[in-house]
Amino acid sequence: MRISTRVAAAMVVACSLVATAAHAQSATIQALANVYQPITVTGARDLDFGNVFPGIAKTIAIADPTSGRFDLGGQASANVDLTFTLPPNLTGPAAATMPIGSWTGCYNATNATAGCTSFTPSGTATPTSFSGAGALFVWVGGQVTPAANQTAGSYVGTVQLDAAYF
Repeated sequence: MRISTRVAAAMVVACSLVATAAHAQSATIQALANVYQPITVTGARDLDFGNVFPGIAKTIAIADPTSGRFDLGGQASANVDLTFTLPPNLTGPAAATMPIGSWTGCYNATNATAGCTSFTPSGTATPTSFSGAGALFVWVGGQVTPAANQTAGSYVGTVQLDAAYF
């Protein structure tokens, strides 16, 4: 029995040496976030069709000084989606309406229509990005098509631009 006791004791010692050699391991990582500055959208200039005449369509191009303009600010070089809510008509006296036949748009990182990127404003997102300084300019033009018997008076409609990071 003496030998078996010695063998058992030797096995216990050997096992305890092996168990102490296997230490738990760990590591860490950082949890990070980069907060973008809020997007600002300013209606800088109204889309102004000016005087229109019954039965004669009038178009305002994006380069026209009466085209609409939005000025945006945001995170430098960040991607942004532009989405519009557009009126199908302008509304005038006694709820008379005048259709807007088409829309045109253009965006640029600088406040100039020369060299801007053309697009068709719509409820579908148009992807672009802010300039390295965090600026973006968007112009809107369109065409009104007054009826031959269009009611005289002032007409108005609201053009809304929504911008969101993506």
